[in-house]
Amino acid sequence: MGTAEAVVQSIMAAIESADSVTDEQLSTLYFIFEKNLERALRILDQGGVQRVIAQPSQRSVFQVIGESKTGPSSYLCFPEHFCSCQSFFFDVVSRSDQLCCKHQLAAKLASSLHRCRDVTVSDAELAHLLLQC
Repeated sequence: MGTAEAVVQSIMAAIESADSVTDEQLSTLYFIFEKNLERALRILDQGGVQRVIAQPSQRSVFQVIGESKTGPSSYLCFPEHFCSCQSFFFDVVSRSDQLCCKHQLAAKLASSLHRCRDVTVSDAELAHLLLQC
């Protein structure tokens, strides 16, 4: 884990513990994520993050609503490892320009701030959802 990732992890833990975010934390996150922080906060403010929890396994994935060139789109997201958006593959995986995409950041913030809507589905429904990626 790099320094920036460690800082982000520490900030997210502090946000979760306090259930709020300070201006100093936002400034540090902006330094690391720049425009993606603004975009992630917009998604969060619009209630665009839901956690899909499968029963009985308790496996979960985030479904994040974001804007694309064609309008609103839904992306599946594992905050630490994957997002189904094009930016993830282009900016994070291919070019390594960003630590994560705006959808991953929105999911991390929503989880830390306890601001995601939880939706329960069957394990089969979650598997079907994942196959659509």
